[in-house]
Amino acid sequence: MVPHLVTALTGPISELEQRILESMPAVERWFRLEWMEHTPPFYSSVDVRNAGFKVAPVDTNLFPGGWNNLTPEMLPLAVQAAMAAIEKICPEARNLLLIPENHTRNQFYLMNVATLARIFRAAGLNVRIGSISPEITEDTAITLPNGEELVLEPVNRTQYRLEVKHFDPCTILLNNDLSAGAPGILEDINEQFLLPPLHAGWNVRRKTNHFKAYEEVAKRFGKMLGIDPWLINPIFGHANKVNFAESQGLEALQESTHAVLTKVRKKYKEYGISDKPYVAVKADNGTYGMGVMMVQDASELASLNRRAKNKMSVIKDGQEVSDLIIQEGVPTIENINGATAEPVVYMMDRYVVGGFYRTHASKGADENLNAPGATFLPLAFEPEHVMDAQGHPGELLPNRFYMYGVIGRLAMLAASYELEQTNPEAEVY
Repeated sequence: MVPHLVTALTGPISELEQRILESMPAVERWFRLEWMEHTPPFYSSVDVRNAGFKVAPVDTNLFPGGWNNLTPEMLPLAVQAAMAAIEKICPEARNLLLIPENHTRNQFYLMNVATLARIFRAAGLNVRIGSISPEITEDTAITLPNGEELVLEPVNRTQYRLEVKHFDPCTILLNNDLSAGAPGILEDINEQFLLPPLHAGWNVRRKTNHFKAYEEVAKRFGKMLGIDPWLINPIFGHANKVNFAESQGLEALQESTHAVLTKVRKKYKEYGISDKPYVAVKADNGTYGMGVMMVQDASELASLNRRAKNKMSVIKDGQEVSDLIIQEGVPTIENINGATAEPVVYMMDRYVVGGFYRTHASKGADENLNAPGATFLPLAFEPEHVMDAQGHPGELLPNRFYMYGVIGRLAMLAASYELEQTNPEAEVY
């Protein structure tokens, strides 16, 4: 199920949200049957955009940071989900080695690492934090903004195992998205459980593969619910071998952008939507909101200035951009204290464990909020009952977060399809 959290949605319930809320038993059964056939990613987070007329995921992260943005009240849900996930994979698990990103100077990220460690310790595991950064050559204690101390230990490699000093883990949890590729130290590990698998990293993953899988999921879910899949699915296209610095491949990018915008305009006309459609042009293996620009007309791509080209040329860890996804832009109707907002749904195993709002005071409803200056607003649990004027228990409030939990789980299911299809060890018939 989905926790009952307070959202920024204060207006009337849309037709789509009403359909999803009324169909809760059918929805939950549908997911239950899917999870009998597919294995969910170990953990994930999904950026969701609610335009009012449609609700869709715009990004799915299989190495989610930001666990420190969940409220303390959500952590018991994460602990329960962690226990369920570990029991499925390695029931006798005792020691877990958590491997974070290498950027050890980002203390907010390290607070996320500390929260993850806390969750798995509460799930009954011994947890140590092992770094594969070349900068960490000895135990390194870091004091976090909340006063907590985090100890990073250098990881050692034996023939088939990873360990830190005096600690031999049976399970290794990556919180490193492998944007720069899978380092050799993580390869050919066959005596320990590596979660998520290496092919979940951005060295292998492509957004186009994910949203192709999501398109399939949306069609099947839409058929079950009796809705147009477009209402939960962003149209997308792609362009390969683009070199912004050399202005190569930009014509193909324009053609693909024009094709996506034409499809979106047709849908807007069908539903009587007066907004001007736009697309997000993104690096196909991008992360951290890098390598993203919004385009309302394909002709804009013919006259990009040097700054825009530089911004699109390189993403995290200095990776050059050549393959792009052109994704239908989904504007957000949500606004908190004057700041544009979008929900981020957090999941572990097949369970929704919480979420928060990403907000940005200087960005509009049709812009990328995952950008410098973004802030994070934790969501609180909704009080279980409302009271009428006489103090009598009232009706249970509808769970406005439920719809986001459904969209998040649809994206998580698409990620499971995606990982099955890209698994290098999968049998080919």
